[in-house]
Amino acid sequence: MTFQIALTGINAASTELDTISNNIANNATTGFKRSRAEFADVYATSASSSSGSTVGQGVRVANIRQEHTQGDMLFTDRNLDLAVEGLGFFQVDDDGTANYTRSGNFGLNDEGYIVDNTGNKLQGYGVDTKAEIVPIVTDLQIDYSDLQPNRSTTVELTANLDSKAEATTPITVTAADGTQETVTFSPAYSSTYNFSTSTLVYDSLGSSEVANIYFQKGTDTSWTAYVYVGDQEISDDGGVQLNFDSSGLLTDINGGSTTFQSNEYAPASGGASNMSLLFDFAEITQFDDAFGVNRISQDGFSAGRLEDFDINETGIIFGRFSNGQAKTMGQVTLSNFANESGLRQVGSTSWTETYNSGEPATGAPGSASLGSVQSGALEGSNVDITQELVSMIGAQRSFQANAQVISTGDTLTQTVINIRR
Repeated sequence: MTFQIALTGINAASTELDTISNNIANNATTGFKRSRAEFADVYATSASSSSGSTVGQGVRVANIRQEHTQGDMLFTDRNLDLAVEGLGFFQVDDDGTANYTRSGNFGLNDEGYIVDNTGNKLQGYGVDTKAEIVPIVTDLQIDYSDLQPNRSTTVELTANLDSKAEATTPITVTAADGTQETVTFSPAYSSTYNFSTSTLVYDSLGSSEVANIYFQKGTDTSWTAYVYVGDQEISDDGGVQLNFDSSGLLTDINGGSTTFQSNEYAPASGGASNMSLLFDFAEITQFDDAFGVNRISQDGFSAGRLEDFDINETGIIFGRFSNGQAKTMGQVTLSNFANESGLRQVGSTSWTETYNSGEPATGAPGSASLGSVQSGALEGSNVDITQELVSMIGAQRSFQANAQVISTGDTLTQTVINIRR
């Protein structure tokens, strides 16, 4: 009996040494979680036996438990190196099987899918045709196609027109042939207007043209705005009238609202469709202050090519394009389990769901109990080398002690055998 009991101790110590050896071997493995051997004693009792007279039958390995504590954060300069701060696992697709990992050293395959170092595709929420997040888990892919141009439709202007400005007067212009003409307004003569500003607008092909807005003071409470795209005037004949109240706020344009729709015009680039722009001047003021444009914006842009992309702490993937635009391309999701220790290891620092782990709770990073995503970082192994070496010494002593028990048992057996002699 002594031999069998000591043998269970040797086997248990060997298993603990194997576990420690595996921990040490993976001390530099990204996302690795250390394991520990858990033991239980063995008793062989019958219904008539009492615990006071029963000798144990040795020890057994009850469980190899993984400790899912947070590893150290290792910062890198790659935007596809991802780390989870807090609870949760990345979900990857392994030929139709959902695996879960804390190892975030991802890259791209030849089709633009985000994959781990074994080729499994990272899962997350996709986007619809309007680049809005659709909460359905799918393979995440970086779209390298050109961003289609967007035709300008609205121009918004926030500015102040100096109330101290003098009203302009018509000028007389002498042509080359000697004829004279009275000019009330012309972009060619700066004396016919007080102030001007401009912005780029884009046609349906993404070609840009300069839209110029000229302001000409009329009375103490009215100005005339002339709008040109290229050399085409798109405002009404004679411009549009901006009326202000005594406090310097815009009351109306041409007696109506504070916006006006321009005349339709043909863009300079061939093949583009005709355009008409809505100008919003609601934020224009007439104060006793210098002329200044606080903001001028329009909603169009040219075609663009993907230059880079970022992933924020909520897992949103933002593509940045050469035309200055950004586009949402998806969202990395995280999954959490009621019992992380119940997950089954499948290798490559990955786990899969089991009955004991419970079903995964999947959602956006930062929601519910899920942690956040850190781009440009990796979660290191949670193995403490010092702790493992100390544990190894204890396992070695246990192995040696059980081996000594076998040696002592052999001596006693040999003594009994020698009695017959």
